[in-house]
Amino acid sequence: MGTSGRDAPRDVAVVAGREAGVRTEPEPAVGELELGEGPSGRRMLRSETLIVLALSLGASGVSALISFIGSLTKPGGLKDQAATLNGSYAPGRPWLDLAWQLFGIASALVPVLLVAHLLTREGAPGLKVLGFDRTRPWWDLGRGALVAACIGSAGLAFYLGARAGGFNLTVVPEALPDVWWKFPVLILSAVQNSVVEEVIVLAYLLRRLGQLGWSPMAALIASSVLRGSYHLYQGIGGFIGNVVMGVVFVLAYRRWGRVGPLVVAHALLDIVAFGGYALLAGKVGWLPTP
Repeated sequence: MGTSGRDAPRDVAVVAGREAGVRTEPEPAVGELELGEGPSGRRMLRSETLIVLALSLGASGVSALISFIGSLTKPGGLKDQAATLNGSYAPGRPWLDLAWQLFGIASALVPVLLVAHLLTREGAPGLKVLGFDRTRPWWDLGRGALVAACIGSAGLAFYLGARAGGFNLTVVPEALPDVWWKFPVLILSAVQNSVVEEVIVLAYLLRRLGQLGWSPMAALIASSVLRGSYHLYQGIGGFIGNVVMGVVFVLAYRRWGRVGPLVVAHALLDIVAFGGYALLAGKVGWLPTP
């Protein structure tokens, strides 16, 4: 049977190489490499995954560890120190501050675009294969709200207990100036956090680890510990609480087959935390402030 015109140059090169006494093998098909079939494919997938993490939350994990070591070695207890999540980049210059805020949010989403590109090259329909699309908005919203309601109250109680026990810094969800863009930026920041974390650390990482042959339990542990690692700057409580949250999110993602509800849940949790702190800080006795 003859070869197609598309494959002919490759076959001719192989034959010519053999006739010249050179050991020439056909290059693996792109799909084989990207799906992790064979040693070359697995190496490419491992490299790809490490690069994506190094450009995003893996690097954040290293940064959080360094920050945590600094907090531990600083005089005084952890609860006497503060970790600010959304602070001003240009105090006293609101328009410049806004520009920096929007730039930070937009640039943080670039790794998600990279993941979408890599999935498309794999032959998958981009982020849709992870269940991050607009095909089931109300389904995603309903389940996301349910998850947020269950985790939110338990998470707040755990944080207050960890801080009281000296295992956590005082978390300051926002320290932005009182300007018109304060709450819109906090909402955008919450959405950015949720998209980056759930697409990369949950859906993308589980997909790649599965393709690399990791067991479901090993992948669950890796995803959950990574989630906890980049929250270490908050203290031991922040690490443990987010590891537990990671386990819950992995189990929910595997059950539903969609990351959309978990993006919604995470966004709602952060919106309530950021906005609630902005409205209540200094006005209620149970909410710790620096």
